[in-house]
Amino acid sequence: MLKEERQQTILSEVELHNRVLLTDIAETLDVSIDTIRRDVKELDADNKLRKVHGGAISLGFTANSTRNNNIYKLEEKSRIAGKAVTLLKNGSVIFIDGGTTCLELARSIPLNLGLTCFTHSIPVAMELLNKPNVTVILVGGQVSKESQIAYGANAIHNLSEIKVDYSFIGTGYVDSHYGLTEFDWDIVQVKKAVIKCSKKTVLLSISEKLNSQHRYKTCDINAINTMITELEPEDDLLRSFKNHDIRIL
Repeated sequence: MLKEERQQTILSEVELHNRVLLTDIAETLDVSIDTIRRDVKELDADNKLRKVHGGAISLGFTANSTRNNNIYKLEEKSRIAGKAVTLLKNGSVIFIDGGTTCLELARSIPLNLGLTCFTHSIPVAMELLNKPNVTVILVGGQVSKESQIAYGANAIHNLSEIKVDYSFIGTGYVDSHYGLTEFDWDIVQVKKAVIKCSKKTVLLSISEKLNSQHRYKTCDINAINTMITELEPEDDLLRSFKNHDIRIL
């Protein structure tokens, strides 16, 4: 495989999953980690991604409250956010996860809607501060410098003491049979706590993540009450998910 092809594959994986490990890409492409490390270093120098310890993250994943035009599939994520907003009711208590799709949801909340919103994402919290009728409660813990979200024992403990009407979560990977998975064990533990503290859990995911899986399991697909993609619910790509007891929007 030519270097240009390798680097395009790396960019595609980073854009889709927000963050990737060098070991995973090396295994996928059947090349050495040193080769992938050099590729990532070049892509970082070209400002196409950001190199981090052991991997790489997308530029969109580093977004703060300022609009970031590097967000992958922004139009699709905005469509997902528009569907998710229809579930919100005045006075609801909700949780919004980190990640670019959840950040689009935060941006899409109408200014006149009154909510109490918990989040462990600093970018989401900053965006919600622009909503005059939203009470923002930041779930604290150790903060990831890359994703700008809180994780660890303190975050999990804080989540154990609340109950929200809806949680809106993202995922790195989702499969109709295996469920939701991630490559980061710490993130999985926080997502498990979020699902446990939620009356209903809503998954926000672009369709490119469907039928994919990774090392660590967050939950079975039936732990999700509603799954929202940019597709129409009747789309053939969603057929395998209709065999489960989840609502598809």
